[in-house]
Amino acid sequence: MKIIDGRKRSNERMTQYKKAIELLRTKDVHPKLVVVTVGDDPASKVYVGQKQKRAQQLEMSFEWVVLEGDVSQEELIAEIDKRNADPEVSGLIVQLPLPDHLDEQAIIQAIAPEKDVDGFHPYNIGQLVKNEAKLVPCTPKGIMDLLEANAIQIAGRNVVIIGRSQIVGLPLALMMTHANATVSVIHSQTANPNALIAHADIIVTAAGNPDAIDESAIPEEAVIIDVSILRGEDGKLHGDVDAEKVQDKVAAMTPVPGGVGPMTVAMLMEQTILCACHQNDIDPDTILGEI
Repeated sequence: MKIIDGRKRSNERMTQYKKAIELLRTKDVHPKLVVVTVGDDPASKVYVGQKQKRAQQLEMSFEWVVLEGDVSQEELIAEIDKRNADPEVSGLIVQLPLPDHLDEQAIIQAIAPEKDVDGFHPYNIGQLVKNEAKLVPCTPKGIMDLLEANAIQIAGRNVVIIGRSQIVGLPLALMMTHANATVSVIHSQTANPNALIAHADIIVTAAGNPDAIDESAIPEEAVIIDVSILRGEDGKLHGDVDAEKVQDKVAAMTPVPGGVGPMTVAMLMEQTILCACHQNDIDPDTILGEI
């Protein structure tokens, strides 16, 4: 079984991004990422810390805005509006999930589409449907990059995606379709999911539930991209698929951790650079080159 190493690929990308940022500096353009968190969610702190670490490695400007957990909808949108209007801010994220009293969709829609480095704004999702998006959700983008980097063919293949979230499953289904795959999306109401899994060339599982997939149904020589990160009873991190049960029959698989996660953060850095380019009328291809 080939290991699809997300850490290695993300480090390759980081080398490329550092050169891109150095080149932008010669044009007096300085990419800046702003992340807004609300409250004291421990997981959010970890995720934002990872983003901050990567930005610092690139010498990219990074600002972490921490708001109280009881901040009002109006106050949060005012903070977003301030960052939207700031020409020094290239990309803006409001870290999800938000407290229950806040309307997530309204908050996402308040972010300027041209600064929406998470790729969640309805305008950017609409552009993705048309296959004309400049900014897309980072986890699906990282998956597509990993497959390409490992010379795994997508066109003409049967792809099964387990999970239909707006963060991973649905945008990835669009990207795979645009790449000429035949895509099936499995969810809680899917009848006989094993019948779909049994004919898959590529399986992407983002269910966050190890019982969501029957390893015995996975066909020989399939490629598995495991997006989920779960902590088992042994205290170790693992994904939806038990690697030991499939390692002798699948062609390739992402490890957990070290697979998709590092790619998500890398794509966020890339999209911040893309935002800086677009906002300054610079062709990203001249900055990033072949990516």
